Amino acid sequence: MKLARAIHFDESDMNVFHSPARTGEWCLSGGFEFSNWTEGDLTGKARQAFSNGWLGGETFGRVTFVAVTQIEPFELDALVKNLAQHFVQMYGAPSIEAASQVALDELQHMAELCDEHDANTLVTVARELTDSGVKESFRTIEPRAAGLDQFAIHGSLDEEPHSH
Repeated sequence: MKLARAIHFDESDMNVFHSPARTGEWCLSGGFEFSNWTEGDLTGKARQAFSNGWLGGETFGRVTFVAVTQIEPFELDALVKNLAQHFVQMYGAPSIEAASQVALDELQHMAELCDEHDANTLVTVARELTDSGVKESFRTIEPRAAGLDQFAIHGSLDEEPHSH
């Protein structure tokens, strides 16, 4: 199964999002966060998160670019638990158990998006508010075009994130 990890090419995400995702953390679209938003909510850094921010599944921060890579079953299990806990704490889900299926559904949606792409393919998201709700579209950049053909994303992430 493939998902995508947060990737940073410069420090811009540190400046444009209220809470930037950590480099290397697993990400998902996270469009659910905006389901009740209106134009009035779309200002400043919140607008940036809405417009093109992926949701980090560990920090719940936002990132502009993600890169497709293989996810191991134990990593997926941890991600489902973390996301389910987030649904309980932030959205009032009745229990971890009840939220786990929703979390898995969100991650399956992300896996379907990633499955057709080669490892290290970059993906961006663009969102807009429509009369029927939030519309998401995705754009990919192949690894060679992005200069990532020698960049291995999957691996140990034991390092502490850099502080800026």
